[in-house]
Amino acid sequence: MSYPYIKEFQNSLVEWFQREKRDLPWRKTKDPYKIWVSEVMLQQTRVDTVIPYYENFLEKFPTVEALATAEEEFLLKQWEGLGYYSRVRNLQAGVREVVENYHSIVPNNRASISTLKGVGPYTAGAVLSIAYGVPEHAVDGNVMRVLSRVLLIEDDIALPKTKKVFEKAVMDLMDIKHPSDFNQGLMELGALVCTPTSPKCLLCPVRDYCGAFAEGQTSNLPVKTKKTKVKKLAYDVFIVENDKGQLLMEKRPESGLLANMWEFPMVLENEHYSALAEFSQQYSVEVLGQEALLTLKHVFSHIVWNLSSYYVQGESKSGIWLSLEEIEQLPLAVPMQKILQQYKISRKKL
Repeated sequence: MSYPYIKEFQNSLVEWFQREKRDLPWRKTKDPYKIWVSEVMLQQTRVDTVIPYYENFLEKFPTVEALATAEEEFLLKQWEGLGYYSRVRNLQAGVREVVENYHSIVPNNRASISTLKGVGPYTAGAVLSIAYGVPEHAVDGNVMRVLSRVLLIEDDIALPKTKKVFEKAVMDLMDIKHPSDFNQGLMELGALVCTPTSPKCLLCPVRDYCGAFAEGQTSNLPVKTKKTKVKKLAYDVFIVENDKGQLLMEKRPESGLLANMWEFPMVLENEHYSALAEFSQQYSVEVLGQEALLTLKHVFSHIVWNLSSYYVQGESKSGIWLSLEEIEQLPLAVPMQKILQQYKISRKKL
């Protein structure tokens, strides 16, 4: 797009967004805390998935003070199934900084808000523009895709340094009178019209200003190198039940993947030894019986778990043994929820 058409581009985008925007709960507020929560939840997660979590989360934690003082286990339980649990830990840490350092008011400038835990350039710009009406860039994957096509930007969007190119482009194009609608318009356009494959160019409100459409390059942009190879791990998972009907549980470490989440014991599969024997030795469990439960695959961003789960009757004086009712109050990652559900089904059949 040539810069003489900036005003036309702005008007077309903003008017389209105001007319066609989806009816979403976080678009009914200007509360910076609530918008912050929505932006964190929407990272790498579908809108339809986020809506019920968002509504439940704000029911449980309606203010920054409520979130700042929440117990971590209860907090993780509300996030259960949404994935990427470091997001909610960072959100709580950032909110605590707001309560302690900013009198419970989310900062209204990029310098201050960017110091908060977990608030990167995108989240800062989204909160500032949507909640406070500040003309700041908020560049996510949708925005980069839209502008790579509109402006024929061929920089590799997989490279971190490329985001600076798009941040500058957004600021050059920014509608300073309508920064919220402008930024959300770019995001909405990428989500609904200017999609990764088969973009709906004939429905695009800024088609007349799009360089890729004019030159037939929409399928070639944005330029993005392939992701790094994922690591595949195979585990045997054991649901161990003692004669009291309790199940053996453990808590993951305080840092790393699924930090502080609860799970059934897992043993990495190895062709040189029996996982069950390794498990019984490692956890000092006397195995009295075994039954296969469920096989499943769970994909993280750079890791794939292939899980084989088993119901085991056993006894041990060590470990953490909990009733089913107690376990259902704990935060469990999605694969553990699925295995637990299969355990319940198999027990009903007996």
